Amino acid sequence: MAGQHRAVLADEPERGPDAWRPVPGPVAILPTGSPVFADAVARAGGVLGPLSGDTRGIIWLSYARAAELGDILEQNPQVGWVQLPWAGVDAFSGVLSRHTRPDLIVTSAKGAYAQPVAEHALALVLASMRLLPERARARSWNAVPAGESLYGRTVLIVGAGGIARELIRLLAPFGTHIVVVRRSTEPVPGAARTVASDGLTAELPHADVVVLAAALTGGTRHLLSHAEFALMKPTAHLVNIARGALVDTGALVETLARGALAGAALDVTDPEPLPDGHALWTEPRCLITPHMADTPEMTAPLLAERIRLNVAALLGNGPFIGVVDPAAGY
Repeated sequence: MAGQHRAVLADEPERGPDAWRPVPGPVAILPTGSPVFADAVARAGGVLGPLSGDTRGIIWLSYARAAELGDILEQNPQVGWVQLPWAGVDAFSGVLSRHTRPDLIVTSAKGAYAQPVAEHALALVLASMRLLPERARARSWNAVPAGESLYGRTVLIVGAGGIARELIRLLAPFGTHIVVVRRSTEPVPGAARTVASDGLTAELPHADVVVLAAALTGGTRHLLSHAEFALMKPTAHLVNIARGALVDTGALVETLARGALAGAALDVTDPEPLPDGHALWTEPRCLITPHMADTPEMTAPLLAERIRLNVAALLGNGPFIGVVDPAAGY
């Protein structure tokens, strides 16, 4: 059941006791309401109401209508806290850059959905290594032995947030050698090594599996392209459960077509949705799931809990969770 999931958070910078805090007050859920999230506000002791001059917090539930949030913030400078609906905030990058101010705290769902997404990542790793894309498309019996074991392999994880940390926990029974690439060299529990972002190219030739679990920012767009794929083993597998634009899709299509990569398993693509007739749909080495690493049934209770905690924080009862750094982009 989805209720069994819990948030998995990376280390967050602590906001000291003297840090600015928003003025407590009513909270609005926009652009449409939700009984589940309204209940979370009530359980935290918050007051829910329509957007007005008294509103001090906004819970924004639409990814597609991100631009509207910018207009609302411009018209409502009294708002001191905004909760965004997903872990990734790339759709809100323009809004955040225009409305960054010291008296506005923005929180996301980062870490909230880590467990279901990491579970899906592990499923994709195993499916790719066991050649399930090819097996699922087969129309006749093929008794030629093929497939690889995950046990003892080197897994390179790009990103060090909640998804990466939960995936490390799930990989423990397989005895994998895990290397994490992140912005700093701060160790990540369970990883054999942690290297800074500029060390990615040095690690790619050694990886049996590369899992992308990083935020999409200006610096990570097309993180893997022709040059990076050329460094990877032809026996390596790529898994992307973060954002499609981390990968240069054209370069991936060419690499797979040449047999220079053993497999790719993608829950996200660029473009997204992936158009009918795209080469990746028929690429035998590629497995695609349509951005379904988590579902509303899984995420709703997790986001509700994040909302409850952050409404409590707005009221002065605890710290804000999942605070977004507008400069970093996540």
